[in-house]
Amino acid sequence: MITPEQLSAAPKVLLHDHLDGGLRPETVLELANEIGHVLPRSDAGELGEWFVESADSGSLERYLETFDHTVAVMQNAEAIKRVSSECVQDLAADGVVYAEVRYAPEQHLNGGLSLEGVVDAVREGFEHGMATAERPIVARQLLTAMRHKARSMEIAQLAVAYRDAGVVGFDIAGAEAGYPPTRHLDAFEYLQRENAHFTIHAGEAFGLPSIWQAIQWCGADRLGHGVRIIDDINYDPDTGKADLGLLAAYVRDRRIPLEMCPSSNLQTGAAESIADHPIGLLAKLRFRVTVNTDNRLMSGTSMSRELTLLAEAFDYGLADFRWFAINAMKSAFLPFDERLAIIDQVIKPWYAEALAEAK
Repeated sequence: MITPEQLSAAPKVLLHDHLDGGLRPETVLELANEIGHVLPRSDAGELGEWFVESADSGSLERYLETFDHTVAVMQNAEAIKRVSSECVQDLAADGVVYAEVRYAPEQHLNGGLSLEGVVDAVREGFEHGMATAERPIVARQLLTAMRHKARSMEIAQLAVAYRDAGVVGFDIAGAEAGYPPTRHLDAFEYLQRENAHFTIHAGEAFGLPSIWQAIQWCGADRLGHGVRIIDDINYDPDTGKADLGLLAAYVRDRRIPLEMCPSSNLQTGAAESIADHPIGLLAKLRFRVTVNTDNRLMSGTSMSRELTLLAEAFDYGLADFRWFAINAMKSAFLPFDERLAIIDQVIKPWYAEALAEAK
């Protein structure tokens, strides 16, 4: 059994984390006071609890309200730089050695910033965070377009323009039902022509059709969540045999990464408990599973907490967490040689020593 100390020290790789979902409550409070934005709580501790309780409430309106507050305080360059720097520092303190953090530039224009100004502010914040973090970390940006809006091509072009300046890929996010990824097909075709990477939020709320469209129509490199792929699998716990449908078999055969976020999925109703979360079966069946935080503030979580919950639910140990970390690093949008360096020089050596000590 892995110890809390080992879990904290273990090198972790994070592919699905939202910048506007990971602010420190103290920072939200301070930035809100600076601009006169009214928050539901005036104490940082109580505010943090409010974010988690609202996300847990089962009310979509209350859940979305939480992001109204975080986005509201991220409308000028200095605030965005601060939030971005603190994000990287917090992830590094939790043992994350590589992170891809996503956000929608179009949501941060109310203070007069341009799309380019938002990306530049995040880049400066990330650079400051990496330089001042207590542990080494590499942090990169994923630019997100909102699937219910009409700026996906513009954001895709922005991602390509900044791919040598800290941006490694593109994403679409927002409500799945009624807003299929095929509405943004022109953006995905453009990204493919430009040899650019992209992931798509799919298979969280809507189900198998959104996964099929994301892969077969849009050509997604990864699936954001993808938890509903479980609906295409018939598993007999008595015999341990699994019958995979054509889509599930394709996802596994092609090693399409699943950006799974256990705690967040509980809040959105994708599973009733961690023990019931599809990640257990999908990992057993050797899908390309990765573990992620999604929104650290709203879920009151961290990578260490997510791994702790999985260890408790599925009796995972060091070897399992090594597998998750390597899965994620293999699936990162970082260039191959840089991915390999982190695997060979950071992840494998740490786990080799930890596993040797555990014998």
